[in-house]
Amino acid sequence: MNFYCIIYKPFNVLSQFTSQEGKQTLKDFFDVPPDVYPVGRLDYDSEGLLILTNDKTINNKLLNPDHEHIREYWVQLDGAVTAEAIHQLQNGVTISIDGKKHHTKKCGASIFKTAPAVPERNPPIRYRANIPVSWIKIKLTEGKNRQVRKMTAAVGFPTLRLIRYSIEKCTIEGLQPGDMRMLTQNELHHLIRK
Repeated sequence: MNFYCIIYKPFNVLSQFTSQEGKQTLKDFFDVPPDVYPVGRLDYDSEGLLILTNDKTINNKLLNPDHEHIREYWVQLDGAVTAEAIHQLQNGVTISIDGKKHHTKKCGASIFKTAPAVPERNPPIRYRANIPVSWIKIKLTEGKNRQVRKMTAAVGFPTLRLIRYSIEKCTIEGLQPGDMRMLTQNELHHLIRK
C-alpha cells in the first residue's frame, strides 16, 4: 500500500532514518512504515518541507532534472541584502560543485519587506545587536548540493537560516518543525503537477 505525507524537517536532523554518527534522524520524529523514504533531501542544518513516500514514481517525477519543479526557499541572511545582490541571484551566479565551476540557472529572488512568520529555531540563531539580517525568497528549478548557501555567499550575504517552504504547490503552511501531514496519492500528484 502506498504511503504519502509531507513533513517539516527540524533543524539539525538528518534527512534519513538511520545514523552512524549519533545525530538525530527522521526516525526520532516520524513513525512511518519501514519502506518509506524521503524524496530528495535537505541538509542537516536546513529545515522545512520533505515529502515521504514509498511510491518510486514520485521519486522520479521530482528528482529528474528534466522536470524542473519549482522549489521555494525562505532564507535569513547575514547583513542588509542589496538590490544588486538580488539581481545577481536572479541572473545566476558561479558556485563550486564538487570542485567544478557551475553557473546557476536564472531564478526567482526577492526580499521580504517584513520577516516571514516562521517557527522559532531550536537552537536559535545567535543574536548580534549591531548586525542587521534580511529575509529573502528564492525559487529554484535545480538542486545542486548546498546550492542556496553557496549562492548567497557568492553575492556577499552568508545564509544564517534556510527553510524549504514549498515544492510546486506543496507547502509547509501551518506546520511546525516535527509535524507531519498525510496526503492521498491524488492530493500529492495534484500538488506537485507542473
